[in-house]
Amino acid sequence: MNLKKITITLALITMMPLSAIAKSKDIVIPQNFPAKYTKEYILEVTPLYKSVSKEPVVMAALDMMIGTTGEFSRNAILGNNLSQKPVKVEFKNLSEIDSKYANFDALGWKKGRQLYIYINAKHKDAPPGALAALLSHEALHQDEYNSIAEETYAWTMEAAVWCEILRIYPESNENLSALVNRENNLKKMFEKGNYSDKYIKKEIRANSGYKNLPQTSPGFEDI
Repeated sequence: MNLKKITITLALITMMPLSAIAKSKDIVIPQNFPAKYTKEYILEVTPLYKSVSKEPVVMAALDMMIGTTGEFSRNAILGNNLSQKPVKVEFKNLSEIDSKYANFDALGWKKGRQLYIYINAKHKDAPPGALAALLSHEALHQDEYNSIAEETYAWTMEAAVWCEILRIYPESNENLSALVNRENNLKKMFEKGNYSDKYIKKEIRANSGYKNLPQTSPGFEDI
């Protein structure tokens, strides 16, 4: 028996943090992730995104926004926003906040100086590409104000990012997902309006959830 080899092996195991071993075992990569997003890749980017979320699907979604129109929103989520702090992204039963939010797909929220994006828990199994489009929308809501103009801009951003995601990661178009259905409906309106907000704006004005919103809000003065 070579005691020297055994000692070296034990030393190497001791040097590896137990938390890293545990985390690598805990990560499960769903089949609807693009091939690029392996367990190893998620572990590699975790230090960049862990202040936002510990969910692999959120990390993949943020990473998929690189090189798209949604990169502005990604930077906002990482801390380049009005609070100058990373936005916390969580899956949540939105009816726990208020019953009127039960069927919302997501909600931007502010507590003190901390910004949150709460995604409806029913979308936890959605493809990360669809979540990337949704996050590109929600990251634009950075204060307690909202308006028709702000929602129009945010929905249009979401539609544009979804179109780009489908070009880069076509496997994101998973018909079983309610969130993908939302994104495809936005895409149809966006394309019908010749890649403008023409029909998206009409949809927002007809949305009962927005009936009490003012026309404009800070940073979104044009409709």
